[in-house]
Amino acid sequence: MTHTQARSRTRLKALLGQGQSVWLDYLRRGHTRSGELAALIADGLRGQTSNPTIFEHAMRAGAEYDVDLRTAARSGRSDSEIFEAIAVTDVREAADLFRPVYEATDGADGFVSIEVSPGRARDTEGSVSEARRLWSDVGRPNVMIKIPGTREGWPAIERCLRDGINVNITLLFSVEHYRAVAHAYLNALEARLKAGEPVRRLASVASFFVSRVDTEVDRRLEAGGGRLPDLKGRIAVANAQLAYGAFLEFTQGPRWGALAAKGARVQRPLWASTGTKNPAYSVVRYVDSLIGPDTVTTVPPETLEHFEDHGTVRCALTGEALAEGRRLMDALAAAGIDFADVNRVLENEGIEKFAASYRAVLGVIAERRKALA
Repeated sequence: MTHTQARSRTRLKALLGQGQSVWLDYLRRGHTRSGELAALIADGLRGQTSNPTIFEHAMRAGAEYDVDLRTAARSGRSDSEIFEAIAVTDVREAADLFRPVYEATDGADGFVSIEVSPGRARDTEGSVSEARRLWSDVGRPNVMIKIPGTREGWPAIERCLRDGINVNITLLFSVEHYRAVAHAYLNALEARLKAGEPVRRLASVASFFVSRVDTEVDRRLEAGGGRLPDLKGRIAVANAQLAYGAFLEFTQGPRWGALAAKGARVQRPLWASTGTKNPAYSVVRYVDSLIGPDTVTTVPPETLEHFEDHGTVRCALTGEALAEGRRLMDALAAAGIDFADVNRVLENEGIEKFAASYRAVLGVIAERRKALA
């Protein structure tokens, strides 16, 4: 079954009862304008994310962007300017479809994300400048600007939030980096209150990438002769469980209590990269295992359909699960695998993959505008 087939998605709605929102990791013009996205929203979808890879696939797959590209072919705009204009249009249209969700939840949900270009991942000032421009160009209160959670990104994230820009913090792999961006959110909220600015509808999510962790850790376990087989395929969820534990610490402390009293909303953990990459693992492993209150899970269309078909709707982020996550991470450290190095490798790989996708989508635009000129 594909995402284009119409049916009521009962598990999607049931996740809302567990305090978890589902966002679709997929955005293309045909999907937005055909009524398919509206049907998913009616079934309980609460947000959407985009990235250059998704746009590249959409532009290669059909003719839905040809009118824009034909017009652009006659203009003096660069390929990057054309891509940004197309992305802004698509995000704006999707945000308009999600606007009733945003209003019905008083600004708690109904967001669509657009990211700063991957070349800004190590560029604080460039990230701030581009985030401000995208925020202004889209011009919708229910948009989030994606900024990578690199060390260079931390001050950019805080400054954008302080400016009142909603931020989706991407490429988080470690609890250490999660704690840093959580502090950036608290700092920004406090700065806004001190300046007399509102905080009630300022929103942020911290996107914790999941399946890629198992890919890297499993590789290291196998390189070590297959030792500790009970850890294989379990560290991604364990690591996310620790991040959720850190989230609970933040939201149960007095500092957060003072902000919540002023109307601030929690910065929800978002589980990204939930599509299973290892065919030996369940296709719904990274959805089933990370269901809990005040979280978001982003899923590609195929994973959403698999979960609707045979996923398990229950709170998985229990105290027992978090304790097991700590045990597994301690066992990994005892085995001599340095998770800080895992984080470093995955962050660098993630930046390069996003950059490669960005180059690829620009290449598609160059090819298509030449053919359509």
